[in-house]
Amino acid sequence: MKPVVRVVGTAFVVATIFMAGCAVPARLDTTRQTEASPWRGRLAVRIESDPSQSQSQPQSFTAAFELNGNALAGELTLYTPLGGTAATLSWSPQTAVMRRHGDIRHFKSLEALIEQTVGTEIPVAALFAWLKGDNMTAAGWRADLSQHANGRITARRTEPPPQAELRLVFEK
Repeated sequence: MKPVVRVVGTAFVVATIFMAGCAVPARLDTTRQTEASPWRGRLAVRIESDPSQSQSQPQSFTAAFELNGNALAGELTLYTPLGGTAATLSWSPQTAVMRRHGDIRHFKSLEALIEQTVGTEIPVAALFAWLKGDNMTAAGWRADLSQHANGRITARRTEPPPQAELRLVFEK
C-alpha cells in the first residue's frame, strides 16, 4: 500500500507544480506606479530578413507583458505562455538591467537592453505615447493607432533596414 501512497503523493506534487506554472501573474500594487501604469497584454515583434545578409531569416518575439513607469524609469515584465516570468527589464537614468532565470545583466542604455531582448530597437518614448493614444513620431517608425480604443497598436519600422513590426494587444 505504501507504493500507491508514494505514487499518489508524487502525482499531487507534479499536478500542483503544473497548475502553478499555468497561473496568471498577479497584478502589482498600484500605489507605487506612475502615470498611466500599469499596461498589460501581449506583444509581438517581427523583424524581416536583413537584405545585407544572404541567409538571414525573419525573426519574431512574442510574450505577455506588464509595463510600469515611463520612458525615463520603469519596469517591463515578460511572461511565458504558461504565465511564468521570462524576464524582467528595469531602467532608470542611471541603469538598465535584465533579470532572467536568476541571471542579472547590466546594459549601457535602455535601447541596448531592449535590442538585446527583442532583437531590434523600439522607440520607448514613442511607445509610451502610443499606449496613451498619442501618435508621437519616431525616426523610421509609423504607428497605426486606429484600433487603440480596442486595445490594439501596430507600429512599423521601415528605416533603417531590416524592417520591423511591433504589435500590442493591451488592457488597462
